[in-house]
Amino acid sequence: MAKGKVKWFDPKKGYGFVLNDEGEDVFVHYTSIIGDGFRCLRNGQTVEYDEIESDKGLQGRQVRIDELKQAMSERSVPEPEFEE
Repeated sequence: MAKGKVKWFDPKKGYGFVLNDEGEDVFVHYTSIIGDGFRCLRNGQTVEYDEIESDKGLQGRQVRIDELKQAMSERSVPEPEFEE
Protein backbone atom coordinates (compact mmCIF):
# COMPACT_ATOMS: atom_id res chain seq x y z
CA MET A 1 0.00 0.00 0.00
CA ALA A 2 1.46 3.34 -1.09
CA LYS A 3 0.89 6.73 0.52
CA GLY A 4 0.74 10.14 -1.07
CA LYS A 5 -0.79 13.62 -1.00
CA VAL A 6 -3.49 14.85 -3.31
CA LYS A 7 -1.89 17.29 -5.75
CA TRP A 8 -5.22 18.26 -7.30
CA PHE A 9 -8.61 16.69 -7.91
CA ASP A 10 -11.40 18.09 -10.11
CA PRO A 11 -14.79 16.80 -8.90
CA LYS A 12 -16.48 17.98 -12.12
CA LYS A 13 -14.13 15.91 -14.28
CA GLY A 14 -13.92 13.08 -11.74
CA TYR A 15 -10.16 12.71 -11.69
CA GLY A 16 -6.94 14.18 -10.40
CA PHE A 17 -3.41 13.37 -9.30
CA VAL A 18 -1.68 12.25 -6.13
CA LEU A 19 2.00 12.93 -5.52
CA ASN A 20 3.66 9.73 -4.27
CA ASP A 21 6.64 9.50 -1.89
CA GLU A 22 9.03 9.46 -4.87
CA GLY A 23 7.59 12.73 -6.18
CA GLU A 24 5.81 11.08 -9.12
CA ASP A 25 2.29 11.90 -10.30
CA VAL A 26 -0.27 9.12 -9.82
CA PHE A 27 -3.55 9.37 -11.75
CA VAL A 28 -6.71 8.82 -9.68
CA HIS A 29 -10.22 8.40 -11.11
CA TYR A 30 -13.23 8.86 -8.83
CA THR A 31 -14.25 5.22 -9.36
CA SER A 32 -11.02 4.18 -7.59
CA ILE A 33 -11.93 6.06 -4.39
CA ILE A 34 -13.37 3.85 -1.66
CA GLY A 35 -16.44 5.30 0.03
CA ASP A 36 -20.16 5.84 -0.09
CA GLY A 37 -21.92 8.69 -1.83
CA PHE A 38 -20.05 11.35 -3.78
CA ARG A 39 -16.42 10.25 -3.99
CA CYS A 40 -14.03 13.17 -4.09
CA LEU A 41 -10.58 14.14 -2.82
CA ARG A 42 -9.38 17.50 -1.53
CA ASN A 43 -6.04 19.08 -2.36
CA GLY A 44 -3.46 18.27 0.30
CA GLN A 45 -5.26 15.22 1.73
CA THR A 46 -3.09 12.25 2.64
CA VAL A 47 -4.27 9.05 0.99
CA GLU A 48 -3.33 5.37 0.86
CA TYR A 49 -3.73 3.42 -2.36
CA ASP A 50 -2.56 0.53 -4.49
CA GLU A 51 -0.19 1.84 -7.15
CA ILE A 52 -0.14 0.16 -10.54
CA GLU A 53 1.85 0.85 -13.69
CA SER A 54 -0.24 1.18 -16.84
CA ASP A 55 0.63 2.05 -20.42
CA LYS A 56 -0.36 5.65 -19.59
CA GLY A 57 1.68 5.89 -16.37
CA LEU A 58 1.07 5.33 -12.67
CA GLN A 59 -2.50 4.87 -11.45
CA GLY A 60 -3.97 4.72 -7.96
CA ARG A 61 -6.54 2.03 -7.16
CA GLN A 62 -8.46 1.31 -3.95
CA VAL A 63 -7.80 4.89 -2.78
CA ARG A 64 -8.51 5.51 0.91
CA ILE A 65 -8.34 8.82 2.77
CA ASP A 66 -6.02 8.69 5.79
CA GLU A 67 -8.78 9.30 8.34
CA LEU A 68 -6.53 10.10 11.30
CA LYS A 69 -4.68 12.84 9.41
CA GLN A 70 -8.01 14.02 7.97
CA ALA A 71 -9.52 14.38 11.44
CA MET A 72 -6.46 16.20 12.77
CA SER A 73 -6.43 18.70 9.88
CA GLU A 74 -10.14 19.45 10.28
CA ARG A 75 -9.77 20.45 13.92
CA SER A 76 -10.22 24.18 13.78
CA VAL A 77 -10.51 24.83 17.50
CA PRO A 78 -7.61 23.90 19.76
CA GLU A 79 -8.35 21.99 22.94
CA PRO A 80 -8.69 24.29 25.95
CA GLU A 81 -5.80 24.50 28.37
CA PHE A 82 -6.65 24.29 32.06
CA GLU A 83 -4.53 25.63 34.88
CA GLU A 84 -4.14 23.40 37.90
